[in-house]
This record gives sequence, C-alpha cells and structure tokens, in this order.
Amino acid sequence: MQHSFFDFFNLSFESQIKRLYREGDFIVAIRYYGYKINLYLLDDYYLEVFYNHKLDKIEKIELLDFAHSRMKFYADQIALPSFAKANS
Repeated sequence: MQHSFFDFFNLSFESQIKRLYREGDFIVAIRYYGYKINLYLLDDYYLEVFYNHKLDKIEKIELLDFAHSRMKFYADQIALPSFAKANS
C-alpha cells in the first residue's frame, strides 16, 4: 500500500524510525557537520535521517530538500532522479 509523506510524518517519531528501517531502502550516508545523515527511499520519496554520534541518537527525520546545499554531497556519490537535478 502506497503512503504519502504526510501519513509518515503523522506517525510518532519512534514509529517513523521503525517504518523507515523496516520498509525503506537505504541509499547512501554522508557526514554533514555533527551528523551522519542516512538517505532512505520510502515509497516514492527520499528521507534524511540525522544521527548524532556524540549523543548516540537519531535527532530528526526530514523529507529531502532537493534545493539544499547538502545535495552536492549526495551528487558526489549517487545519481538521483533527473527532477532532483532540475531544482539544484
């Protein structure tokens, strides 16, 4: 069953993490400031999981912003869909 990202973000944080790890596809990890950011594909949308090593915890999960400067770190490692490049 296809879910929207609205459905995903209406879940509790713990449920978001569980669903992402059970149903999402890991794409790549990058280091960005104090975070290790894991990029996942869930249904048809990309999500970033911000893991803080010093605190040993996931601090937030966000929908990937294709216009963010972080995109260059992903672009160096993987090829994202062409619509992502149009927004860069």
